[in-house]
Amino acid sequence: MKEAVIALEEHYWDAELIANLTGAEGSRSPDMLQRLHDLGEKADSIRLREMDQAGITMQVLSHGAPSGQKLPADIAPALIARVNDRLAAAVARNPARFRAFAALPTAAPEAAADELERCVSEHRFVGAMVHGLTNGAFLDEQRFWPIFARAEKLDVPIYLHPSFPDSRVIDAYYSDYIKDFPMVMRAAWGYTVEAATQAIRLVLSGVFEKHPNLKIVLGHMGETLPFLIWRVDQALSRPGHKSMSFREIFCDRFWITTSGNFSTPALMCAMTEMGMDRIMFAVDWPFVANPPAVDWIANLQISPGDKTKLLSGNARALLRI
Repeated sequence: MKEAVIALEEHYWDAELIANLTGAEGSRSPDMLQRLHDLGEKADSIRLREMDQAGITMQVLSHGAPSGQKLPADIAPALIARVNDRLAAAVARNPARFRAFAALPTAAPEAAADELERCVSEHRFVGAMVHGLTNGAFLDEQRFWPIFARAEKLDVPIYLHPSFPDSRVIDAYYSDYIKDFPMVMRAAWGYTVEAATQAIRLVLSGVFEKHPNLKIVLGHMGETLPFLIWRVDQALSRPGHKSMSFREIFCDRFWITTSGNFSTPALMCAMTEMGMDRIMFAVDWPFVANPPAVDWIANLQISPGDKTKLLSGNARALLRI
């Protein structure tokens, strides 16, 4: 792949943060852990080698789930600040290959807003990523709105990444099948339901009326929502509902990435519903390998201009890279 390729949802783990998340490392293989803790600082960096092999010019780094969303409010701000400072140092060592999304201590919303501003103004981060529920709470609750207000002020996006469903949902929906199909509550389905629900709740909450220039990113080809836009919009327009246009808000305020979903029919649906300017390339490395993503792109039958938008142009515009 000869043209510039910017991958937006590429993860790592910070040792101190992971040490505060019980059992996080125990579920990962040694090879996965090696990749997660590799930030390109060594000559034999697996991250950089696999980027080069796939023709990926730049990764936008983000901490993997659940990041700061499972931390208690009393320790989250200071800990997450240290996490972001270490990420900034990694990006500064290799600015031609990396940019970063900030982790946020969402359990302390005002501190999270301040941390977002610090990361953008001091470290030149391109936005923030949050993972699933904050200690069981959806981000549409108004106590979290200072984060969105600050993102709007700074003109940077918030990337809504999934994490584990609420324990009650796991018990009710997935417990019968977790033993034989452990991914059913994760990437196969549970993650999508949680992230899509979070996005729908944000639209319903009125946060976009309060902050009309807020920008939100969803991975995994939009967590099924491009496919469902017509139905969601039509159902919410039936009598008895508060007047609003889900389609208008979603297609105007959301961007999506291809992370972990390299499906041509899914892309065609998203292009039809949202337009090519709203879709950006991502892999979801190291949870998903680079080759399936770049091989898919190489064989994708879309116009050269649309392919350039997908691979780098839209990311450059949204993130000002």
